[in-house]
Amino acid sequence: MNPLLQPKRALVTGGSGGIGAAICRRLAADGHHVIVHANRGLDKARVLAERIVEEGGSAEAIAFDVTDRTSTATALNMLLDAGAIQILVNNAGIHDDAVFPGMSGAQWDRVLDVSLNGFFNVTQPLTMAMMRTRWGRIISISSVAAIAGNRGQVNYSAAKGALHAASKSLALELASRGITVNAVAPGLIATGMIEGQFDTDAIKKMVPMQRVGQAHEVADLVGFLASDQAGYISGQVISINGAMI
Repeated sequence: MNPLLQPKRALVTGGSGGIGAAICRRLAADGHHVIVHANRGLDKARVLAERIVEEGGSAEAIAFDVTDRTSTATALNMLLDAGAIQILVNNAGIHDDAVFPGMSGAQWDRVLDVSLNGFFNVTQPLTMAMMRTRWGRIISISSVAAIAGNRGQVNYSAAKGALHAASKSLALELASRGITVNAVAPGLIATGMIEGQFDTDAIKKMVPMQRVGQAHEVADLVGFLASDQAGYISGQVISINGAMI
């Protein structure tokens, strides 16, 4: 079999949430072995992995705190014992909103710790093994807030915007090794994160397509970026937001 066509091992951080779960299902449907990551929600991740297996896919669940560098490294080293992880989707992220004059240091630190430090803590230990295979896909889930800004989300916008810059620089470092690095920036997506925040009229005013996006639409984009067909796309921030910007 052509080595480029063989199934890959894929790790999706925050894989049991709305967008993360859709990404896990898409990658499994594409024939990859999916490692569904959770922090405290290991039971939910296990249920998703079991459903993927029941549907004919290959999956397992794992839990670690992406903000804890030591425990993350320990968990990743255990995974690497079974071989390189060639597809990484950095999806773990949180928001803790407040207008900037009233934002606490803890709110700032917590949001940046998960999205930005989590990116380093997960990606860096996997890079060398990925490089040895001379094929890899690193995809970080960002947000429209990192491009256009959003009131009350200076911390979230800063964290996700930093992922854009990090992805562009890492793409340059890894390009010669057959590894692409990109960021995907969704707009309003129908998940628990935005549930109850916007009514129909507000959505129509904000989104030219006059609807929220679906998690599977984000997953379809990620699935493409993780494929062989996207081998010449790297260092990009790709928006999926219904023409919001």
